[in-house]
Formats: sequence, structure tokens, C-alpha cells
Amino acid sequence: MKRTRIKRRGGLGRSAERLVRLATGLAQSGSRIEDRYWERQLAGLIDETLADNDEEVLNTALDHLYSTEPRAYDELADSIESRAECAAGALPEHDVVLIAAPVLAWSRYRIGATSISPAVLANLRVHLQAHVLAKDARLSVADFLFSPDQLPQGYCATAEFAKVICAAALEGLDLHIETEGMPETAQFLSDTRYLLAAVAVPRDAPIFRWQEEDGSRDGALEHWRTQGGACLTPLLPGCVVDLVLPESYFAASRAADKESRPYSVRASVAYLATTLETPAANLRAVVAPYWDRALEEYRIGFTVRDQDQVVHGVVWPLLGAEDETSDCIGEIEAVLRESGVSEILALDHHFPLEYCDDCGVPLYPSPEGEAAHAEMPAEQTEQIPRHLH
Repeated sequence: MKRTRIKRRGGLGRSAERLVRLATGLAQSGSRIEDRYWERQLAGLIDETLADNDEEVLNTALDHLYSTEPRAYDELADSIESRAECAAGALPEHDVVLIAAPVLAWSRYRIGATSISPAVLANLRVHLQAHVLAKDARLSVADFLFSPDQLPQGYCATAEFAKVICAAALEGLDLHIETEGMPETAQFLSDTRYLLAAVAVPRDAPIFRWQEEDGSRDGALEHWRTQGGACLTPLLPGCVVDLVLPESYFAASRAADKESRPYSVRASVAYLATTLETPAANLRAVVAPYWDRALEEYRIGFTVRDQDQVVHGVVWPLLGAEDETSDCIGEIEAVLRESGVSEILALDHHFPLEYCDDCGVPLYPSPEGEAAHAEMPAEQTEQIPRHLH
């Protein structure tokens, strides 16, 4: 998930000022022993703030540091994420962590967010413990495949969820998710679903398979894609899926955000080639930067070759430290060419971050250099997702 902040007005409160001071001290530290001092102080204050459910204090401190002390911002963000996903202080004799196993999916039909049956959950447990987790890890898996809209919202909600599922992990019990009242899932052609779980190990023991002598991340991902994918794919009927390496919650979410960008482009090309009954080589892609106060994202408008009507579009958001100096255009062009699209028009003028006034979808660049509403030809407008994600 992207760590982009929008600075808020108003002064810092006392708690936010303390967070800023401690994070700045950690960023400026010159030794590991000094690091440990600042880390202990910062962890204690973050734990208090999470326990008080004071999301505003955390966000205010982050907003302040984002524009004034980038290194201190990173230290504070890392510390908050770590304390939230590790149910800090809840189980003092164990190391526990909330993990996510993202699933990338695309479909012409509805991408489900669904409960997981006990039999499938049992199989997922087997494959997580065999291929992703260390030998002595205890595990709890939530029995629901979450959409992004249904994940815990904010650090405090994440910390509360982590405490519950991490306690279940210590007992080796799976977590039942009550689905009544859950938020509706927005529908896109390409989207991400999340399997959430928690791991508990004795203090300082390895958590993941790749921390062990004979393990590796590449090996864990290969086996998880094969074995875990066989369990997860039936939960998403009519979808083409790909699995991201399960790891700690925030890291896995950022990895999913990054990998979803090229995945969405590939999905778009495959979808258009099938729906329009035309080879990928007969498509044209128009790529342009979209700005608010700074560059926020690139958008890709697709047309049929030699036609000007934008038939679909994809948003490629900037992530992390990316800005106008990053070679996102080159990365987008490489993915498009790998997908079979050879005619690519890259526009270099600034587009405003505009959306359709009627339906709220993004406007995409046209070959004429204008922001256009993506519209499929009338004969292809049977029930399909309204736009790509």
C-alpha cells in the first residue's frame, strides 16, 4: 500500500509532538545502541496510541514528518506498521505477526469476496505451514477471502484485528469472520483478494520458511503458487489468478499494490483481445501522466489501431518514493510490449486528475491528447465491469 500523505492543517498535539521527536531521534541516531533506546521509547508510545484507538495522532505525526523529515517519516511509519501487525505487547512470550496472502484476479464477471469452507481452510493451512512458514510456527487462518474494501481500515483497526487473530494462532485455532454488515465490494475487471492469517512462534524463533537454512523466498513462492493456488482458484470462479508471496501484512499489501499494476495491464490486453475479437497487436495504448499538486499516476487509454475511441483504460498509480523522475513510462511500455501491444503513444503534457462527472470513473488519454471517457462498442456492452482497476 502506498505511503503517500496529504498534509493537514493545524498544529501538533502533545502526543504527536512526542512521536515526531522520537522518530527524528531514531532517524538521526549514529549507533545500534542508540537505535534501541529510541525504538523502545517509540514502541511504547505507539502501543499506547493504538490502545487508545487514536488514529488521528498517528496520522498527524506522519503528515508532519512526510514533508519535513523524510527519514524520520519512514522510521515512524515502519514502527507503527510493526507494532500494529505484530499485536505488540499482547503475547510477551512469543513473536506474533499478522500476515496477508494476496491473490491477483481478473475476470469479465464478478470477482468474489467469499467465505472459505472448513475443508479448503484446512488445505490452506497445510500448504502455508509446509511452504511459507517455519517448522514450529503456530497458525490461525481467517475463513474469508477479503476484498480491499473489507480489510481493517487504519492502523488502530489493524492492531485490533491482529490481537484477535494472533491470540487464535497461539492456540492453533482458525478465526471465523462474521460477514453480516461487511462493506460492499467495488467491482473492477482486475482486483486483489486477501487471505489473512496470523503466525505465532517462540520469542526470536524463525517465522517464515526462508529464514531457515534450507529455505528461500523464491522456493516458497513457487510452491505456494502451485499448491496454494490449487486451493484458492476454485474460490474465484471465472477468474484468472496469480498469487503474491505471503508475508507480514503491510509488506504483502505493498507487494500486491506493486504487482497489481503490470497484472492489470496484462489483464486489460487479454480482456480486450477476447471481447473485441481482435489480436493484441491490433490494439493501441496511449500513456499519459496525471497530476494534482504533484504527479499522482499514469493512465493508459486503449483504442483499436487506427481508431480514436478509447474503449478501456487502466490506472498505474505511483507507489512509495516514485515521482516524475522515475521511469514508469519505460516499465509500462515494457509490460505492454510483453502483452503483444506494439503501437504505444506516450504523451508528455500534464493531464489534470479528472473523473467523469456522471459516473465517477477516471478519464483516460486519447490519441488526440484529450481526456476521454472509456466506452466499449455498443455490441460489447453486455454486463461487464464498468472500468479497470
